[in-house]
Amino acid sequence: MTDSCLFCRIASGALPAHKLYEDEAILAFLDLHPIRAGHALVIPKAHYPWFEDLPETLATRITGCAQRLARRMKTLYSVERVALFYTGIHVAHAHAHVVPMFHPHDVTSQAYMAEGVDSYAMPPQLPAAEMQDIASQLRPT
Repeated sequence: MTDSCLFCRIASGALPAHKLYEDEAILAFLDLHPIRAGHALVIPKAHYPWFEDLPETLATRITGCAQRLARRMKTLYSVERVALFYTGIHVAHAHAHVVPMFHPHDVTSQAYMAEGVDSYAMPPQLPAAEMQDIASQLRPT
């Protein structure tokens, strides 16, 4: 835990949150600036700056909590899909976003909205050779 980390302070109880779930390792709470009503964050209580820093068992625990929240969101909000993603844009403390999707573009990149918010545009496909090169670079060694 760090005193300067917003999410560490929430996890320790030093700052308030609208808690949805808590156990000894993780905390789920409502996002103060939601994409849509119900937008939740699931964080580890221990400080890990980025999601790739999380021990696999802790990442799995976060995903399990997110799945339970997603099932509840589907029932509560009558939505077909719930998004789960890690961004780490504003707070350097691993956190998963769980967002009920009321609109197909609730969590969409601008690359998919080239034709406006009420349609879906496919970004250009990369050449097969470039895809192969990227895949070979990303495969774990």
